[in-house]
Amino acid sequence: LVPDRNYFYQNYSDMGVIAGKGLITTAHVEKFKSIVGDAYVLADEENLNHYGHDETEQLLFLPEVVLKPRTAEEIAAIMKICNQDRIPVTPRGAGTGLSGGALPHLGGVLLSTERMNSILSIDERNLQVITEPGVITEVLQNAVKEKGLFYPPDPSSRGSCFIGGNIAENSGGPKAVKYGVVKDYVLNLEVVLPNGEIIWTGANVLKNSTGYNLTQLMVGSEGTLGIVTKIVLKLIPFPKYDLLMLVPFASLEKASEAVSAIFRAGFVPSALELVEIDALKIVSQMVDSTAVPVDDSIAAHLIIEVDGNNMDVLMSEMESIAELLTQFDAGEIFFADDAQQKAELWKLRRRVAEAVKTSGYTIEEDTVVPRAELPALIKGVKELGKQYGFHAVCYGHAGDGNLHIRINHPTIKNSHGNEEMTQALRALFELVQKLGGTISGEHGIGLIQKPYLSTVFRDANMYLMREIKKAFDPNNILNAGKIFDLN
Repeated sequence: LVPDRNYFYQNYSDMGVIAGKGLITTAHVEKFKSIVGDAYVLADEENLNHYGHDETEQLLFLPEVVLKPRTAEEIAAIMKICNQDRIPVTPRGAGTGLSGGALPHLGGVLLSTERMNSILSIDERNLQVITEPGVITEVLQNAVKEKGLFYPPDPSSRGSCFIGGNIAENSGGPKAVKYGVVKDYVLNLEVVLPNGEIIWTGANVLKNSTGYNLTQLMVGSEGTLGIVTKIVLKLIPFPKYDLLMLVPFASLEKASEAVSAIFRAGFVPSALELVEIDALKIVSQMVDSTAVPVDDSIAAHLIIEVDGNNMDVLMSEMESIAELLTQFDAGEIFFADDAQQKAELWKLRRRVAEAVKTSGYTIEEDTVVPRAELPALIKGVKELGKQYGFHAVCYGHAGDGNLHIRINHPTIKNSHGNEEMTQALRALFELVQKLGGTISGEHGIGLIQKPYLSTVFRDANMYLMREIKKAFDPNNILNAGKIFDLN
């Protein structure tokens, strides 16, 4: 059943590969087949390779077996076996994560939710949707939009990521600056616990002060406390209009200073994104686009969107924002005239991460600071690059202070397990903490960020989180070793 691992060691020896731990027996395989069916128990090289990586750096960890259940009851039966026999289980959505949360670094079972891909109901009277975790985020957004409804959280990978993975990481995206992140829309969750019990965490209501908030505890817990199998989300009416403009700046610092000024002036854009010019050059070449002017006089662009139900109000807001930006040496402002131009700009922004990774920026950090501290953060990133010998490009959700930092080092492609890069990243995170921020805004801690939690948490914080993990998962089988190690 389990193939010769020498192939993987030979081809991925520089990519952080680890083989399975030999925990799965033939008897286990037969039990799993009886639960999910022969076709959904996989252990061939191609599938182990595919499910052994996500979008984190260049890391690959092979599971021993991949399971694709269809129902909560099937997951419960799997978890009972694994809990009894102490088999590690790694839950996985679409594999678009950037912190190693879905990497099966302990071998064992890789449990994919991809077959749980149905939108179960859209409640137009109560503005709610009930969905399974394997539904692609953009598919869900489009389905509710047809009813005139809006689910705002929209990570850059929305066209491929699963809503269940968004729950696990408390994802955000460009719209978070006005509308909030995933946690602001989750009302209730069906969850399979590590021991195989199935629970609902709350109720399908807008207010709930009944006991501890288990729903919000599950959101952002990165698959370490339970496996989400049904999700109840709050919806809002879809805004009728939106306007978009692109603003160039000759200085990266001026662009970041302008972000805070927009909010201090009383405006709340529906999106406010920053893209450094080096990142924009790379993605423009990748998608063969000339939608955005790229020349050496420009250091960065802001993408600013407003939305609402009154076009006159939106036009007035855009004009006032444009006038404000003249104080920050903004260049000629480009207004997107139609849906096609808007789509082209958003395509460039959403594909930045893919483009820069392909061009060698394999290490990504997901820092977040109070938005007024963005200039200091960007300046510090550039100084650390000079000190530690790497080049960094910055982009991301400037409106809420969430800056994505992509690092290209001439010899280091993975931060995980690399002493030199660990030292550099610790310096970065210490700067972030000094500025009043934290080390992840929306990508999570997973496997590769956990060495740095001590920069933002005291021992008491870590103790409480470890005790919560023990209460849910006393045998430490579910996504073990993510976020922190149990002592």
